[in-house]
Amino acid sequence: MSDFDKYSTPLSSRYASKEMSGIFSLRNRFSTWRKLWLNLAIAEKELGLTVVTDKAIEEMSNHLAITDEEIAKASAQEAIVRHDVMAHVHTFGETCPDAAGIIHLGATSCFVTDNADLIFLRDAYDLLIPKLVNVINRLANFAMEYKDLPVLGWTHFQPAQLTTLGKRVTLWVQELLWDLRNFVRARNDIGLRGVKGTTGTQASFLALFHGDHNKVEALDKRVTELLGFDTVYPVTGQTYSRKIDIDVMAPLSSFAATAYKMATDIRLLANLKEMEEPFEKSQIGSSAMAYKRNPMRCERVCSLARHLGSLFNDAVQTASVQWFERTLDDSAIRRISLPSAFLTADILLSTLLNISSGLVVYPKVIERRIKGELPFMATENIIMAMVEKGASRQEVHENIRVLSHQAAAVVKEEGGDNDLIERVKKDQFFKPIHSELESLLDPSTFVGRAPQQVEKFVNNDVKNALQPFSSYINDADVKLNV
Repeated sequence: MSDFDKYSTPLSSRYASKEMSGIFSLRNRFSTWRKLWLNLAIAEKELGLTVVTDKAIEEMSNHLAITDEEIAKASAQEAIVRHDVMAHVHTFGETCPDAAGIIHLGATSCFVTDNADLIFLRDAYDLLIPKLVNVINRLANFAMEYKDLPVLGWTHFQPAQLTTLGKRVTLWVQELLWDLRNFVRARNDIGLRGVKGTTGTQASFLALFHGDHNKVEALDKRVTELLGFDTVYPVTGQTYSRKIDIDVMAPLSSFAATAYKMATDIRLLANLKEMEEPFEKSQIGSSAMAYKRNPMRCERVCSLARHLGSLFNDAVQTASVQWFERTLDDSAIRRISLPSAFLTADILLSTLLNISSGLVVYPKVIERRIKGELPFMATENIIMAMVEKGASRQEVHENIRVLSHQAAAVVKEEGGDNDLIERVKKDQFFKPIHSELESLLDPSTFVGRAPQQVEKFVNNDVKNALQPFSSYINDADVKLNV
């Protein structure tokens, strides 16, 4: 049987980056277990356990990266003992015979499984954060480029007052900035389970150090330092609290909503022919309709964002049903949901990077749509201008109301263009402002402070938020895996 005869998740086989897939790979998992066993042994030796020798530590250090043959051997052993950690203790011991007697000394399985998971979660966020920074940076630059371009605003997906394209994009960027804040906070809040023993009491380590509480505390602290963490959870059961998974998953779920909203906006704009995602020269939109330019990237974002948003519930439900010091009904679901969440977030960010690198704008279409709606929006300006010329507001209102309804009938019933301004030009009642109509219809006068808001937002909020991450920013084009 080849790999083509077995199901594999599209998250890793089709979409996600090799870096993110690598974090949650079996090789990285089992190699990280070995790293944990090594650092436990180092700390135990430093604190006086003479049973841990320099030769054992050297031997373990030289075999941290597990080989394909060792993975196969451990798998065969697990089939016999029905325990994955003990299978790998056995396999590592065969590879490192001088260390075999002290591997996993004083530890329970969660010393490697839980601490490894926390390392993976932290490393995964370290991959996501630079990508998110670059999505924000590219969209902020795009917003500045189009800060002055008037576009028709939409509320309830019905024509509303004008805004600018740049201002619209800042709405996406602001939510992404909040996601960045949440990512960084979640990443920095991740601690290590440390060395806590079978029910979190550290009883086994207290026995190893003959009742010396200070050495047990020092061991916990030293292992944490060796693994590059600033904090260790002060109390645990057998596992670290699964509420940590909620805190880790919540920002990803929130980001999924941001990505979904942004991609949906672009899909709607593509239908309006105002803006599109990148479309490659040889890309095919439809097998039958050769003219089509489907927004497949944004559709992918929406599809995967739904999946990512739903995974948060796994963490909530799992945390709520953990009995006392632990149950094992958390294990299988976490093997699926945690990697899936980060692989999906990785795919979403890679796709958004690709989209934000090549958004296409059609100003003429935008201009034509504005011209179709602006006459109605200009009626208030016309009323004010006529009043300044001495006319009665109520009389002007009635006249412009009648003309507006006539123009609307042409648009809706006859399929014609909005001819309200032509009607105003022909109506002698409005003769006092005929010479002012062009200026009254200048789209740039209908966007309020949108350009100024964009400038202030990008130059202050975005710049300040990205400043700590300036080394992450690059302008390289991002290609989709598929």
